[in-house]
Amino acid sequence: SDAICSFVICNDSSLRSQPIIFNPDFFVEKLRHEKPEVFTELVVSNITRLIDLPGAELAQLMGEEDPKLPGANSTASGFFRSLMSLKRKEKGVVFGSPLTEEGIAQVSQLIEYLHKNLRAEGLFRVPGNSIRQQILKDALNSGTDIDLDSGEFHSNDVATLLKMFLGELPEPLLTHKHFHAHLKIADLTLFDEKGNKTSTPDKERQIEALQLLFLILPAPNRSLLKLLLDLLYQTAKKQDKNKMSAHNLALMFAPHILWPRNVSTNDLQENITKLNNGVTFMIKHSQKLFKAPAYIRECARLHYLGSRAHTSKDDLDLLTSGSKELQPLKSQKRSRLDTCHQEETQQRTEEALKELFRHVNNMPDSAKKKKLIRQFNKHRTALTPGSEVPTSPAPRRTRSRSFSGLIKRKVLGTPVILERKSRDTTPEPERISKENVHLLQKCGSPAHMCQAKLKSLEGRKEESCRRMRTRLLSKDSSSL
Repeated sequence: SDAICSFVICNDSSLRSQPIIFNPDFFVEKLRHEKPEVFTELVVSNITRLIDLPGAELAQLMGEEDPKLPGANSTASGFFRSLMSLKRKEKGVVFGSPLTEEGIAQVSQLIEYLHKNLRAEGLFRVPGNSIRQQILKDALNSGTDIDLDSGEFHSNDVATLLKMFLGELPEPLLTHKHFHAHLKIADLTLFDEKGNKTSTPDKERQIEALQLLFLILPAPNRSLLKLLLDLLYQTAKKQDKNKMSAHNLALMFAPHILWPRNVSTNDLQENITKLNNGVTFMIKHSQKLFKAPAYIRECARLHYLGSRAHTSKDDLDLLTSGSKELQPLKSQKRSRLDTCHQEETQQRTEEALKELFRHVNNMPDSAKKKKLIRQFNKHRTALTPGSEVPTSPAPRRTRSRSFSGLIKRKVLGTPVILERKSRDTTPEPERISKENVHLLQKCGSPAHMCQAKLKSLEGRKEESCRRMRTRLLSKDSSSL
């Protein structure tokens, strides 16, 4: 049976590295066991979205009315039904009795043995030995231990006994309540571009409908059905050895799995092809049919972990197949997590930068401190936009330049400087020494500085000429 996962806290460090087994249907199973009415209403509401069930058939599916089956009103069927009920009273605790966990445990021995002997040709079609079958049947009814690997029994004996067990159940494995729903699932076909039905089966919708129907089966029926379909699936995979395809196996097991009890082939003449094809479809897709659809898992999870109301598949905007996960919900959750993570990371970074800056600011004055502060000033944007650095930038050291070099740059480099000023709207002011600053303030501009220098040079030349004249006159006077 489907087990509900239990969560435990593991304190053993050696086991923490082991892979964790996660059951995606955990909340589905929890809801089905704890609140079966809520679970059934959720599943049936989605079944009616896929298939059209009239009021009477819906009431039968919900168990509110007794199922009306083909041939139920005939006299012959009533006679056969009473005869079979008398036979079942003479049976043991396994064969002919309602399905129980004890009966499943006994029959599972047969299924396990057949998994090891799937290569036998004509498996489930070739009958076994009736004497060996009766011995094995009595042993299963009495609950005695059986060693099927001893070689006493043949695989055909075990396969025939398994079919006998299913045939003697009071009702088919898929129950009478689900009979009409399975007929409607067989009619699910694709639509063309104009919206008209075609003859092509809609496999995705059929898988989804079967997944929902299997969820509301009784727990023993669902457990045995899962074991049986898996066995038939593995048998069909080896049809090159045993000559048993999925369709051949469906012909063998459809009367036991899906056909109503005590009806003749005439009663099912119109639907016998649908029923056989339905069992063939179940065998081929058995590995997908016992997984709850994604929207059912999400609704069950929200029932226990969230406050949102139960929604159907249409409300969650999922694909028809139901195989994909809830991508819109995942993307919204991922975006919210990413935003929170980014905000938290940015906040931690800002706090760390502030703490680092306080540490640097409290350091004693040194060249290293000034260098670190300059680096902080260059990358001020790393801090919070509203935060202010409580320090002033360190003053830059100005380079001393000679006065003659300044005049040469100003006089000879004036066209270059003017051209640069025309290109750059905010040129960087040149750094000059304190003496040159005072001289510029007195002269006012580089042109005035040049004129003042020339005047001083002319004055010096005139003074030297006057002194030379005075010396020459003094020499001439002395000679005379």
